[in-house]
Amino acid sequence: MNPYYYDLHTHSALSPCGDNAMTPNSLAGMASLAGIQVLALTDHNTAKNCKAFFAACKRYGVVPVGGMELTTAEEIHVVCLFPTLEAALDFDSAVEKRRMKIENKPEIFGDQLIMDDEDNVIGTDPWFLPAATEISLAEAPELVRRHGGICYPAHIERPAGGVIPILGDFPPDVPFASYELHDMSLRAEYEEKFPVLKGLNCVCSSDAHYLEQIRDAEHSLMLDDEPYSSAMLRISLLKRLGNKP
Repeated sequence: MNPYYYDLHTHSALSPCGDNAMTPNSLAGMASLAGIQVLALTDHNTAKNCKAFFAACKRYGVVPVGGMELTTAEEIHVVCLFPTLEAALDFDSAVEKRRMKIENKPEIFGDQLIMDDEDNVIGTDPWFLPAATEISLAEAPELVRRHGGICYPAHIERPAGGVIPILGDFPPDVPFASYELHDMSLRAEYEEKFPVLKGLNCVCSSDAHYLEQIRDAEHSLMLDDEPYSSAMLRISLLKRLGNKP
């Protein structure tokens, strides 16, 4: 086992609140410069840029993880991570059927650009991606598991999409093994206020929507990497975060 620097929550130009400069290649390149070794793309309620993202990460020597930032029916944000590109795209298809069809207004919210592995725009998503889906917080873990992945609440301290500001507590009856903080310095404070967190893994990721928001490598996870491969690291990552410490 070895430590791997990670960022498991980033957005591309497909997320309307993200900058159009967040192309798959720019994202992978900036993460490489920052020393990130394992990088997940988690656009709002979609994984349609993950194919281009995987190709971009291969160019820069970064291990890609296909994912999504799911917005539940309660408007809670949940990071979903998958062991393969195919699993992420299958989950994308399942979520697409349960998205709220509100037309995106690019002039207000921003473009939602689907790109190929050369960063060419090959399409757009016409429906506003961050809108709440029909998938409840209680349903999400099992739905993600059926597609081979794991999930956990994103930036639990943030008013927008954070589980604690929305529910007033961390749900002890939902089978999460991990949670995310945007600011790791708050970990002790939140574990004191919400003791259930002490029994879970804590990760800290950037939630980058702009290239300058990608942080220099700081947080790492010990992952089994023998025999080494990107596929092995993704499986090790999901095993690590899908089970309580």
